[in-house]
Amino acid sequence: MADLPSGFWAGWILVVTLVSLAAVAWLVWSIYFGRDQQEESEIEPVWDETLAEGHNPPPLWWFWLLFGGMVFSLIYLILFPGLGSNTGLLNWSQGKRVADSYDNFEASFADVRATVVDMDLLQIQGDLALMATAERIYQRECAVCHGPEARGQASLFPNLQDTEWQWGGSPEQIEQTLRGGRRANMIAWQSILDTEVIDNVAGYVMTMHEGGDETHPGKAMYEQNCAACHGVDGAGNEMLGASRLSDDVWLYGGDYDTIRETLLYGRTGQMPAFDERLDDFQIKLLVAWLAR
Repeated sequence: MADLPSGFWAGWILVVTLVSLAAVAWLVWSIYFGRDQQEESEIEPVWDETLAEGHNPPPLWWFWLLFGGMVFSLIYLILFPGLGSNTGLLNWSQGKRVADSYDNFEASFADVRATVVDMDLLQIQGDLALMATAERIYQRECAVCHGPEARGQASLFPNLQDTEWQWGGSPEQIEQTLRGGRRANMIAWQSILDTEVIDNVAGYVMTMHEGGDETHPGKAMYEQNCAACHGVDGAGNEMLGASRLSDDVWLYGGDYDTIRETLLYGRTGQMPAFDERLDDFQIKLLVAWLAR
């Protein structure tokens, strides 16, 4: 985003600023130096016997206050941005100041941050100060979806405190998830399978955490359509992000109606990529915090 306006808005700001200054200067001049002396001698109207309009001039210190304000404004507009796209003699801008502050920060802490990036995860996890920093990063970047305690919420965002990770919970896999993001790819089966078949598959999936019902009518259709991703035994596939179906951990819900809805309409949840938002130092701290 540009620091200063350009085109039409630059001209508009320039005109408004100059007209405002000219209007203030004219007002001050007309009050203190432009009065018609003849009006002073005219008979003043009187109301209610004693109430007169009067011609008492404003205090002179008002003039010096306004004059000083106009001088200050002119000096400011000469030195700093204010007249459209003019940058002023000091060439100052808010964006440049932020960039300079960021450069100063990087210069001051670059070595420390590089040291942390090269540290072992166990070392980071043993450092209370670093872990406190990692938690603050989590609260700022992740808590809005996964909850302040990282236990997931709304049956949409997974629990990060358990050992069940859809794409794997090793430090390397967590880092890959943070950097590149993830996108669920559970397809909708309503246009592929009959409703009766989907009902049977949903019923069979509900039995899988107990080892599966060999006599269930949905078993054959599960093995034909679902086992390629989720496995014959429902163990899942971290490489594909296919969820484990043989446990009792469910993101969207493990009741019959929810499983049936998943089969009918699919799931396309998305974890955004943070590679461009967070640097290596922040990602390393988050990995250490999440993998502890």
